[in-house]
Amino acid sequence: MNLLKRNINGNSYVGAFSSSSEDITLISRGVSTKDESIIRETLGTDIFRISVSGSNLVGIYTVLNSNGILFPEMTYTEELKELNHLKDKLRIGTLKSDMNALGNNILANDKVAIINPNFQRAESDVIADVLDVEIIRMAIGGYETVGANNILTNKGMVLNNFASERELEEAKSIVKNVSQSTANLGSVFVGLASVANTKGIIVGEDTTGFELARMEEGLSE
Repeated sequence: MNLLKRNINGNSYVGAFSSSSEDITLISRGVSTKDESIIRETLGTDIFRISVSGSNLVGIYTVLNSNGILFPEMTYTEELKELNHLKDKLRIGTLKSDMNALGNNILANDKVAIINPNFQRAESDVIADVLDVEIIRMAIGGYETVGANNILTNKGMVLNNFASERELEEAKSIVKNVSQSTANLGSVFVGLASVANTKGIIVGEDTTGFELARMEEGLSE
């Protein structure tokens, strides 16, 4: 597994500007060419530069897996059209919700999506349909923003340090490997501080070696 500590645009919350599946990484238009190359090499994916309603906070607003990409309804039509060539491989959909920071509120791999329990039934149905996943409603460590505070790939999961023993056991029923960690020198926002798939993880430069080792433990086979 490739491990890398790096900032994006001088910001250690690299997950705010990027989101990834096994084959595709979405990055903000403001990411440098050098960083784009590094992200491609570390995660082993194709790279697509996008914005969401003009915002560079791609990781906060989007969620994707190998089955689909989900955008908030506020995404401009022109922005969605830029990914039309992917529609023969992926479902591309939008979700109408007051919780439009989808990356903060949805934690997904190719099989399941752990979602903020405040999503309405109709909203969770859209998430399930676009990502083709089983839906699990769950707060973790007292945080309903499960995408911002945790990491999930097809191999493992990293929970924030406030997760309970019961939540750890529930996580182990979803994926084999589970660990707990902070990032960026003690932040519980491990999801916002990282972008990951089964091939690699990129975390903010402020993340300590111990924190990175804990993340690797949860995400490696």
